[in-house]
Amino acid sequence: MLGLELSVFLTYAGAILMIFLLGKIFLWPLKIVGKLILSSLLGGALILLLNVIGGFFGLLLIPLNLITALVAGILGIPGVILLLLLFLL
Repeated sequence: MLGLELSVFLTYAGAILMIFLLGKIFLWPLKIVGKLILSSLLGGALILLLNVIGGFFGLLLIPLNLITALVAGILGIPGVILLLLLFLL
């Protein structure tokens, strides 16, 4: 009887391990998408802040859309500088 109980235990342990592994595999792309969304929101906020500050001085405003937010979010401050140069030239 001990062999049967051990095989049931090992089957359950293997199934739980497979569930954890599959969960980790499927969760990994969601983390990347989440980080991309968060960085895009921060990039959009940086562009918005730059537009507010630039509006007081009469400087050119960067349009706030999905593409400019993604560029600012992915590239960070160099992305915002790149957008400034792009819209100034």
